[in-house]
Amino acid sequence: MVELIVAIAVIAILAGAAIPVARNVIKRQKERELRYDLWEIRDAIDRYKDAADRGAFQVKLGSEGYPSDLESLVKGVDANGKKLKFLRHIPIDPMTNSTEWGFRSLQDDPDSTSWGGQNIFDVYTKSTGVALDGTKYAEW
Repeated sequence: MVELIVAIAVIAILAGAAIPVARNVIKRQKERELRYDLWEIRDAIDRYKDAADRGAFQVKLGSEGYPSDLESLVKGVDANGKKLKFLRHIPIDPMTNSTEWGFRSLQDDPDSTSWGGQNIFDVYTKSTGVALDGTKYAEW
């Protein structure tokens, strides 16, 4: 009976130690997904801007060649009868489980949390959480 109690106590201690490790593994995976999603959206914005600068399609005055919304990156733009698409779909933010992203326009301050609406120069997560390295997700 004593052996059984000792074995159960050892298993309980090991299980108690494994739970925080599992939480960190899950959080680290979500952070990887967030970094990838931000990179993917920012890359699509850059490719849109490059195409606009090359004159591949007409841009709205005042947009500075940046997209007005993420949906235009998915739907694409007409370039001389050919459709140019930059994203397959709008990624889901792994921290908020939503396709709602924060935007910054070229005219906004670099750390602004309010979007001017002129264009989309940068994106960030609307999560208020803190990463494993101590930085805020919204600052990535």
